[in-house]
Amino acid sequence: MPLHFTDSSSAGAFAAHDWENPALTGRHRLPARAYFFGYDSAELAGAMDRRCSRGFVDLTGAWRFRLFDHPARVPAKVLVSPAVGWDVVRVPHLWQVDGYGRLQYTDEGYPFPVDPPRVPAENPTGVYQRTVVLPEAPPGERVVLRFDGVESYAEVYWDGAYVGMTKGSRLSAEFDVTDVAHAGVNHLVVKVLQYSDGTYLEDQDMWWASGIFRDCYLLTRPKAHLADFHVRTHRLADDRAEVVVSVSTVGRPEAICEVYDGERLVASAPVAPGSDATLVVEGARFWNPEDPYLYDMRLIVRGGDGTVEHVPHRLGVAEVTIVDGRLLLNGAPFMMHGVNRHDHDDRRGRAVGMARIERDLHLMKRHNINAVRTAHYPNDPRFYELCDRIGLFVVAETDLETHGFANVGDLSRLTDDERWQAAYVDRIERHVLAQRNHASIVMWSLGNESGYGRNIPAMYGRCTELDPSRPVHYEEDRDAEVVDVISTMYSRVSQMNDLGEHPHPKPRIICEYGHAMGNGPGGLAEYQRVFETWDSIQGHFVWEWCDHGLVATADDGREYHAYGGDHGDVPNNGSFCIDGLVFPWQEPSPGLLEYKQVICPVRVAYADGVCTVTNRRWFTGLGDVVVTLETLHDGRVVGSRTLTPGPVPPGGSWSESVQLDVAAHGETHLTARVLSTAAHAWAEPMHELGRYQVLAADRPRRPASAVPTGAVTARAEGTSLLVTTPASDRFTVDLLSGGLSWHSHGRELFQEPPRVGFWKPLVDNHQQEHDELWAPRLLPLMQTSTREVSWHERDGAAIVTVRSRIAPPTLGIAMQIVLTWTLAADGVRLAVTGEPVGDYRDIVPRIGLSFAVPGDLRRVDWYGLGPGENYPDSRSAATVGRWHSTVDEMFTPYVVPQDCANRGEVRWMTLTDPHGDGLAVRAVDSGPFAFSAWPYSAAAIDAARHRTDLVPQDRVTVNVNHRVLGLGSNSWGSEVLDSYRVRFEPFRFALDLRAVSATAPHHTEGLAA
Repeated sequence: MPLHFTDSSSAGAFAAHDWENPALTGRHRLPARAYFFGYDSAELAGAMDRRCSRGFVDLTGAWRFRLFDHPARVPAKVLVSPAVGWDVVRVPHLWQVDGYGRLQYTDEGYPFPVDPPRVPAENPTGVYQRTVVLPEAPPGERVVLRFDGVESYAEVYWDGAYVGMTKGSRLSAEFDVTDVAHAGVNHLVVKVLQYSDGTYLEDQDMWWASGIFRDCYLLTRPKAHLADFHVRTHRLADDRAEVVVSVSTVGRPEAICEVYDGERLVASAPVAPGSDATLVVEGARFWNPEDPYLYDMRLIVRGGDGTVEHVPHRLGVAEVTIVDGRLLLNGAPFMMHGVNRHDHDDRRGRAVGMARIERDLHLMKRHNINAVRTAHYPNDPRFYELCDRIGLFVVAETDLETHGFANVGDLSRLTDDERWQAAYVDRIERHVLAQRNHASIVMWSLGNESGYGRNIPAMYGRCTELDPSRPVHYEEDRDAEVVDVISTMYSRVSQMNDLGEHPHPKPRIICEYGHAMGNGPGGLAEYQRVFETWDSIQGHFVWEWCDHGLVATADDGREYHAYGGDHGDVPNNGSFCIDGLVFPWQEPSPGLLEYKQVICPVRVAYADGVCTVTNRRWFTGLGDVVVTLETLHDGRVVGSRTLTPGPVPPGGSWSESVQLDVAAHGETHLTARVLSTAAHAWAEPMHELGRYQVLAADRPRRPASAVPTGAVTARAEGTSLLVTTPASDRFTVDLLSGGLSWHSHGRELFQEPPRVGFWKPLVDNHQQEHDELWAPRLLPLMQTSTREVSWHERDGAAIVTVRSRIAPPTLGIAMQIVLTWTLAADGVRLAVTGEPVGDYRDIVPRIGLSFAVPGDLRRVDWYGLGPGENYPDSRSAATVGRWHSTVDEMFTPYVVPQDCANRGEVRWMTLTDPHGDGLAVRAVDSGPFAFSAWPYSAAAIDAARHRTDLVPQDRVTVNVNHRVLGLGSNSWGSEVLDSYRVRFEPFRFALDLRAVSATAPHHTEGLAA
């Protein structure tokens, strides 16, 4: 497709109706061309002069900038000459993030009245100025000005002359400025309006912000040069690859195509403009995400004036086909383990540098992710090059979403309006032309949440005309009327199983699921079992990659991350943008660690003395994999060995007999760690792919030797019961409230007495349960009323029974509680039973015990699941062992504070001070418990909206829970599965509590139930 240049109309030609008319979307804007981005250097973040074989002038960096509140109020003189008193800003940037104007976050609602194609007259407008010094150009050379991202509408002026305009914020635009550019000092002005008619097509779930937010630069091209090229590959028999190349050139010269494997030329052919050239690579190496092999392709154009243009391209031999309803890459089926990724930097918003993008992609690879959906717009052109290089499938989505029309009851309004068809088609056309030569792109996506109508088939038609080699996806085409890959969002596990059991004739993916807002998502393992059961389900993409928090500073100088409403923005959707697997500062969350394990590409199982290793990769063997096996007795490692499966093919298994040293008493676990010996740009050798564990044996423990401890003495004084042990521990029971205090080793162990509770700080993924079940029943306001406290002595111990009722105000539902304290010389045993009253039997956040201990008891040791945070439906990444941490380290720094730090399947845990003194809790009878320990109170966590709202206390809050509700992802996804629900039903549990001292060890072996 030949270049079509901008017009040269004057600045006075601009009028409001020009940019409000969707039919004019493509009038002055050029399509981006992939050949500008064929790097032959690994220096992706630099070496920008390699974009083009001739010249490159970087226009990023410092610009003069002013912000106006209305386009009509921009003084004409600022378009033709520099002005004093302007601010200097860095480009790329978003002016609201840099403190100009106001940030606003909405999920789907437009931030202005819905009146398409019109936008508010008060339209924030930024004016950028920069001088450009150019050398004398050779005769016939063309100068092209390129922008890779400007939001949302821009006009370009050169020395006061109007050059053209562009819309399509996340699509690249080019302007031929040859006729206005000259040797010496040139004056470039760009006028950017925050809103245009194009904004109606750009209602993605993210911050509303504007500016020149990606790179801008000048490219010089010789008189005869490459205008465009398109390369397709096809796998032939005997590992031969067919490479088909077509070109268009300016000046009609012939091009030469050469393909190199390293320094070795493996194929070459002339390519005449308007026709195809076919090259054959013998013994080809085919691109896939597990082995992203790239050849060096070079296109050489020789002009009649002797100039030569070299355009490099990294060529991946990757052919995507659909056969019998299955997606194939080079003839092999595959599954995409993916994420949805927005551009986001916590200090620069969508003005994301390449170093951060590269770190994003490396983190994905380190966590076994092999696919990314560019939600919901094209990325920086270099993003696709990185995906080619490191190996990531890309679902390449264009810049289209009209979600805000759902608020007026007509999501499909623009999508089914033929007056907008040119704008819709323009967006997929520019996207496909720009990126169609990238091996990593596995399918195109026509956009997101824009309903369905006549403009979708038009987009599909243009997309397949420009690139018939790839399938097309669009989730809102629910019946797959035109698209090649059918998709759903947030389908429940049972629904996905039904869809797999009754497959559609076309391949299926779930383009969004597992909403990762705050603490979560839960239930990923159950989804994965369904995905792996049905061949027709070939991709799943967690929503989403990164929290969209923006750095802000509290009054005391501490940093926190802002979200909707923190900038006075109304309306807003609050913290709904804090929904990623990665924290804003690019640290993996517990949810990402869980996802990594769930999609681990190597499976390890052990049964009947045989260890089996299964290759869940799609394209490569296990020649780089070793498996380390550790035998644990009651959580302590007693032996290890390493297995080397060898080159097990995709889908294959390998087995070896493994004799375990089974403990005579207690638990024996086998833990397998899967390691890769390969070195990559994104990981060092011996990085862990995943881990598995099996309980190999659980034998009765040897009865503990009786240790004489003596009897306690007990007496009532007024409303208190005083109990003293031979070791001088002292218990005090309030005979009115039933509260227990415990003085041991010179301190009060309980800063707040243990209490039974059902509430815990709300997690984002339980918001709907809160709104529909808990808030109407006032569960957060439940009150404890003690009805009876009695006591007696038996077998040298004091037995205290506390009967109470826990109930919310105004309602008749309640839980009748009986606590039985056995206060003995060697510690405390607590037995708890609960019997519900009333008609409520639905879910509650937890059933358990909470209390506070002194603030210096901050070292935590436990025998149970670890080392990281885990919950009943998010525990795949955890294994049983002996772990230690601190209260502060265990507290997960969610942007919005909420319940966290849970460790499950715990046999025993201790909280101790630096000297080793403290408290131990042991499970008895009712099985393992879950616990968390926080440097804050539950009420403080619940009330906090940001991390800086939390102030550490001089006590530690401890929660020892009989049962904890699973996480689910119901902030916008699946509810907690039934098997992980905790209901307001009868229960019982028991615990042993002991004071521990460095001088009198508690012997954790004896604490293991």
